[in-house]
Amino acid sequence: MLFKDLHLVEPILKALETEGYSTPTPIQEQSIPEVLKGRDLLGLAQTGTGKTAAFAIPILQNLFLQKRTERNHPQFIKSLILTPTRELAIQIDESFAAYGKGTGLKHAVIFGGVSQHSQVQALQRGVDILIATPGRLLDLINQRYINLQHLQIFVLDEADRMLDMGFIHDVKKTITHLPAKRQTLFFSATMPNEIAGLASSILNNPVKVEVTPPSTTVEKIEQSVFYVDKGDKKLLLAHILQDKAIERVLIFTRTKHGADKVVKDLNPKGIKAEAIHGNKSQNARQRALTNFKDGSIRVLVATDIASRGIDVDELTHVINYELPNIPETYVHRIGRTGRAGKSGTALSFCDAEEREFLRDINKLIGIPVPVVNEHPYKMDISNYRPAPVAAKSQNQGRPNGFRRERNWSNNRNR
Repeated sequence: MLFKDLHLVEPILKALETEGYSTPTPIQEQSIPEVLKGRDLLGLAQTGTGKTAAFAIPILQNLFLQKRTERNHPQFIKSLILTPTRELAIQIDESFAAYGKGTGLKHAVIFGGVSQHSQVQALQRGVDILIATPGRLLDLINQRYINLQHLQIFVLDEADRMLDMGFIHDVKKTITHLPAKRQTLFFSATMPNEIAGLASSILNNPVKVEVTPPSTTVEKIEQSVFYVDKGDKKLLLAHILQDKAIERVLIFTRTKHGADKVVKDLNPKGIKAEAIHGNKSQNARQRALTNFKDGSIRVLVATDIASRGIDVDELTHVINYELPNIPETYVHRIGRTGRAGKSGTALSFCDAEEREFLRDINKLIGIPVPVVNEHPYKMDISNYRPAPVAAKSQNQGRPNGFRRERNWSNNRNR
């Protein structure tokens, strides 16, 4: 199927062609027709599946057709996209700009951490589509700069991350400001009980689109784990990054301090790196992300909260410098690479204290992450016996792109 087979209007088809898109991803193919019909939708999809376009394209089309039939187009907020992080909000706004450039629809993005002045000015000029993070949205509602009573389409994006970040109460407050009669689109990578309950309370007879089973890893991502003592991680990282084939790498740490420390270790070795986390100003975060996207720096170090919304073309590698203590987070992290059908590589460092985290990850994804036995900083794990993982069929147990072992001992010559 092609985008032109989805009965999209000419301005949107032209914009998609300009962006180089001709074939929808599975979630786009299944979601766009249903959203165009006005159906509520529950979308379960892991990161990198193209869900932003799955809701942006039909929203733009429906509002464009409505605008074309109205003689005097009233400038009310007709669609609200609520998302957990500033980076993701900016990314979604950029998508609406790209796909909607020929529609004449106005969109704006609001988020905290910066002055509200320019955001308020944009709202006062009139907005059809608003992309927002929860805190700033409620702030501006309370200041009476935002009225959502004419809203027609509400999108809750990354619902599970809203829960992880403690925004679920803000989401529920936001919903009280919405009209009862509306179309609601609900997207989440996972479906914990509280998120499932929220979905059932705000969706009306939704169509369910599930393109990938929850908490599975992208099949084209080559995964591997390095057993290494905690004090040797910085040495192993520098050793691995000597491999020039690693063109652009996103490194994850559990803490803000840890992210800054990795940058401090890498820069003196001539490896250009910057960190992105919640203690950084919005301008600093955007500058680091821009430098990463345009290739000015090769390495971006991030915490999990800051990572949502990092969508970088040709991201070849993800490195888990510290394993996450929540196994689902591992899936989200490595999903930053291997996007849009491309291959990617995910490397993980595991010290003695993180072995239980690795066990939980193996149980979640249903296959042991292959161990790299040949590297110069190998930790002795002879006394460690991880919990067994339930056996799967050969095809299920080793998806395309998984390899048993990769030799990094000679990567200086690669």
